[in-house]
Amino acid sequence: MLFVSDKAKERVVKLLEEADVHKTGDYFLRVSVVGGGCSGLSYKLDFDNESKPADQVFEDNGIKVVTDLKSFLYLVNTTLEFSDGLNGKGFYFSNPNASRTCACGESFAV
Repeated sequence: MLFVSDKAKERVVKLLEEADVHKTGDYFLRVSVVGGGCSGLSYKLDFDNESKPADQVFEDNGIKVVTDLKSFLYLVNTTLEFSDGLNGKGFYFSNPNASRTCACGESFAV
């Protein structure tokens, strides 16, 4: 399962509205893990409207989240968070599977 915090939900909804795609209802949040970053793996977030056969589909807090099977292995029980505080602004992941993260929090290792 992938989870979405209340603050992340608010921001995702706002971004969908700004992109003017929220009315179609077909768009969802695609989360993936790609190679890169100082710790070896990085998160990638996109809006998408096309599912693939091996996609893993979840809905939490009213947000549909889709990931490919390979990425899901790194993301099990991860929560998408959002911060607009003084220590940084943007989406970040609370990933219980990460053995370490880089100082900027944008990459991780397992």
